[in-house]
Amino acid sequence: MFSFGFFKILGPNFSSKLSGKLFQIVGPFFRSEKIIESNIKKAFPNTNEENLENIKTMMWNNYGRIFAEYMFIKDFRIGVLSTKVELAGQDVLDKIKSTNQQVVFISGHFSNFELMAMFLEKSGIKLCTIYRPLNNIFLNTIIEKIRTNYICKYQIKKGIAGLKKLISFKKKNFSTALMIDQRVSEGILSDLFNEKALTTTIPAQLVKKFNIPVVPVYIERIEELRFKITIKKPLYFAEDKTVKDITDKLNLVLQSMISNKPEQWIWSHNRWK
Repeated sequence: MFSFGFFKILGPNFSSKLSGKLFQIVGPFFRSEKIIESNIKKAFPNTNEENLENIKTMMWNNYGRIFAEYMFIKDFRIGVLSTKVELAGQDVLDKIKSTNQQVVFISGHFSNFELMAMFLEKSGIKLCTIYRPLNNIFLNTIIEKIRTNYICKYQIKKGIAGLKKLISFKKKNFSTALMIDQRVSEGILSDLFNEKALTTTIPAQLVKKFNIPVVPVYIERIEELRFKITIKKPLYFAEDKTVKDITDKLNLVLQSMISNKPEQWIWSHNRWK
């Protein structure tokens, strides 16, 4: 709470820079540093030491920036920072709205990932998002409040209870947004950078049950507090495609996103455990 208040005094630009630099310094001392390096080497086995260090350094910098930017989330939605986010693929969203189509939006923890659901909802999409609570209960309470108030009103916690809530939203023709880049115990093994990774099957299950397309969404930090959100064209799957087929395809999409700017993906998840 103290750090958030401190950032508020400093303002968004300086807070983002400062927090990014602090995380660059402190981040490598966390236990996850070994996981991060191992993950990068799995994904890019031929990368040189200089590139490896650059990815790690910039990832920590981006991590720190996101932390500080939570304090200014409201400004990204309805304040001066809203002009800092460029949206590519508005035509895709317009078609979804005009046809009252239901879709599954998928992405990963890139750049300031919170802005994706925010701008999808802000654009007029009927949206619910699936999330995994943070391990830190105190911090999770704060983040959940921020997400509900300014990112997406309808938040669904992962789990059995959440699945029932999700189905109720689907019946009301809501689209769903979720991250597919975290390890999940209830998932299936699917290739990611030629390594088996436990991957969520929720998007594939929704495709099979409701016969709806998947829309990949990608966000990148262009410069400082400037971002670009890209809405990709919908992916349609034939009826004979299995949950495994669909999940494998979506992991290939995720892999392409990560490869675009690997320094902006959060590598600290124990992805290939």
